[in-house]
This record gives sequence, structure tokens and C-alpha cells, in this order.
Amino acid sequence: MDFDRFTIAMLVLREDAPQLTPVEEDALQDSHLAYLSGLHDAGQLLAAGPLIDPQQSYRGLAIYSAGLAEATALAEADPAVVAGKLRVVLLPWLVPGGAMSFTPGTRFPRSAAEAAG
Repeated sequence: MDFDRFTIAMLVLREDAPQLTPVEEDALQDSHLAYLSGLHDAGQLLAAGPLIDPQQSYRGLAIYSAGLAEATALAEADPAVVAGKLRVVLLPWLVPGGAMSFTPGTRFPRSAAEAAG
């Protein structure tokens, strides 16, 4: 059987995350969203979105089309990771070939304002 290979990234709030002002927090979130949108436009990121349980430290999940080494480099370059707000847990994932598909042309938001619509 053929398998498609993906890398799953879990974005986790760091316990030692820096305290940011609301303005800094908004700017970092916009940078984070713009970065993910750019990866999606380049075909390196297939899906991403927030995890919405505020009681958990898990903040987001992403599916990269890249292998583990490339996905690690891409995820660690995320502005929210670089700023020390989030850390990344990466998992290689095998799925039976063709079991999942992602719609080309889907547009990711580039800012919180755009996401809010």
C-alpha cells in the first residue's frame, strides 16, 4: 500500500512565554497569520487553525506537506515561535495514499482582522 507523508505540528503555549502588551500581542498574531498564509500559498502548509479549548496549552494544529526536517525548520521560523510565545511539537504522519485531499485555492487569513471577517 502507498502512503502519503505529512508532518503534524502542534503549537503549544510556552510556560515561560514573554508577557506582551495588547498591541504587541496583536502584532505578533498578525505576523504569525501572515507567515502561515505565505507557507500555504507556497504549498508547504496544507491546513492550519487554532485549537479552541482555552483551558489547554495547545493553541494550534498545522499539517505540513513537508517531511520532518523541512517542517521543523518552517515551524521554528514562525514569528510566534521565534518570539518565545509558542513551542512546536512535530509528528510525522502516514495516511493511506489519496485518503486526504486539500482544496487548492483556499485562502488563509493574513491578519486577525481578516480572520474576523
